[in-house]
Amino acid sequence: MQCRLCDSTRLISVLDLGATPPCERFLTAAELDLPEATFPLHLRLCENCLLLQIPALITPEDTFTEYAYYSSYSDSWVRHARTFVERAIGRLDLGADSFVVEVASNDGYLLQHLVSAGIDCLGIEPSVNVGAAARDKGVPTHTGFLDEELAGKVRAEHGPADLVVANNVYAHIPDLRGFTRSLRELLADDGWLSIEVHHALNLVTLGQFDTVYHEHFQYYTVLSAQRALATAGLTVVDVELLATHGGSLRLWARPEAVAEPGERVAEVLKLEAAAGLHTIDGYRDLRPRTEQVRQELLRFLLDARDAGQRVVGYGAPGKGNTLLNYCGIRTDLLAYTVDRNPYKHGRYTPGTRIPIHAPERIDADRPDVVLVLPWNLETEITAQLRRVAEWGGQLVYPLPQLHYAALGDHVERQSI
Repeated sequence: MQCRLCDSTRLISVLDLGATPPCERFLTAAELDLPEATFPLHLRLCENCLLLQIPALITPEDTFTEYAYYSSYSDSWVRHARTFVERAIGRLDLGADSFVVEVASNDGYLLQHLVSAGIDCLGIEPSVNVGAAARDKGVPTHTGFLDEELAGKVRAEHGPADLVVANNVYAHIPDLRGFTRSLRELLADDGWLSIEVHHALNLVTLGQFDTVYHEHFQYYTVLSAQRALATAGLTVVDVELLATHGGSLRLWARPEAVAEPGERVAEVLKLEAAAGLHTIDGYRDLRPRTEQVRQELLRFLLDARDAGQRVVGYGAPGKGNTLLNYCGIRTDLLAYTVDRNPYKHGRYTPGTRIPIHAPERIDADRPDVVLVLPWNLETEITAQLRRVAEWGGQLVYPLPQLHYAALGDHVERQSI
């Protein structure tokens, strides 16, 4: 394997999760008796530039031409996007003469707020089905994968962008340097680039192994993101630490001619260095932390089965499929899961073949335990599922540590 940022061959193993199917490749009933392709899921660290990465064994075209994830099904994510837009308008003085591009714009969850504000914008979304949903909302959306050719065409037709937004896409691109050049091509010489990406600090120190899956090719610290963006003449000038996805970075970058890093960049770099992530030594604890999570979760599920309790899941996110496959969880331990996305109803989780139903199934069955797979949305989902307490059921979250949710007004969150 060769590092996709610096071309070094000095990569060391950090975490081997075995071989699993692509996490968004949900199965239909007709596919249950057919072979299912699996690919190694092996996280490595480049000793030279400290970029965490997995081999590019599937292409973005394999994953994103038709995609099962619609951002708008998460109420908290839509609120997060609206807040970002409101603050960006004020911070960057965006108005009727501005132009904003979002890369991997999904179903228009973010750009709809710019449309409402009367600001010219364009989404670039590779998934045909998801992009169509955005256009149905009135969000201008180009269907395609961003590369240097497309970036040049967008710039020629619309002019340079005052703001380019790239939320949860910078990890999804195997051609890291080419994609970074494409972002720079879209951007005005005095423009701003905003990137949100899961923070490798949380992945490593909290054992968030389920954020590792095949469509995530690399995992960033601020240090490695600085090095990646610098390949296209972009400088990180500000950093925000976000709670989303179990702990994310919002990186603000600008062309280096107008850029100077602010104090928050240095502060987060110090946090990473203190955790040992600016050397290889800080990454060595991820494997034992991951193994501990698996052992504790399996012990809990086995005890629940032995006690005659029925356990079902809530959500069918990509990260959940990494967890299910790594832990070897099947329908004997998790009868089914539910999801708000109708696209997934009647399908089955990849690898583990757990059926996916509409959320109403939980109310009909009244299970003893609901295991929440999108644990990063704990506040939102706990509020949605407080009714589980009405029949004596419990909500359980597997990460960052296995725990019961607080469902009543006077019930505290409890570790298991």
